[in-house]
Amino acid sequence: MIELRTWVFIDSLQPQLAAYMGTASMGFLPVPGDSCLWVEVAPGMAVHRLSDIALKASNVHLGQQIVERSYGSIFVHHRVQSDVLESGDHMLRYMNTEHSTRHPCRLMWHEIIRSITPDHATLINRDNRKGSMILPGESMLIMETDPAGYIIYAANEAEKAANVKLIEARAVGAYGRLIMSGKEADMEEAARAATAALQRMNGPNGPGCTDTM
Repeated sequence: MIELRTWVFIDSLQPQLAAYMGTASMGFLPVPGDSCLWVEVAPGMAVHRLSDIALKASNVHLGQQIVERSYGSIFVHHRVQSDVLESGDHMLRYMNTEHSTRHPCRLMWHEIIRSITPDHATLINRDNRKGSMILPGESMLIMETDPAGYIIYAANEAEKAANVKLIEARAVGAYGRLIMSGKEADMEEAARAATAALQRMNGPNGPGCTDTM
């Protein structure tokens, strides 16, 4: 039996997030404006069957397939939203479930750190080589979610809402982690947009995203 941990549909990938996902993609690279579906399941090896189903159901491209110790993740994408949704429907039918059965999102941590020092900026940049560089004096938004895949949705909605730089959007592992930087006002707006997006993740009657702070 496959456990559905994360099910995230993104209508239009924003430019920075699409580029960031492309730096880690071992499959077909996404481009800005693509629709995207991020799925995380347990056990991890089940993603091979889901990838097969998704690719045979429509014209989607497989951007990434990751098998971790406990979980497996895939994301499929296509310019046409209906193709992505069609593949998603086939995967759900195979698992005999609905997307509403996914794990509710827990917002483990979110904070804005203002006016980053040069030492702090240097260490962040050394650890994160796939996104933009944070500069001393900028403000930094940090966010952590459980399950990890929800961080992709938070990152996309934050980029839609404000003038941000994407430093990191790590969506695999035990927790998802997001780092963005920019002006303080932009970080505040990005934080509001990301938090609101996670809170409505499961719809108006669902559990949404629980803030554990």
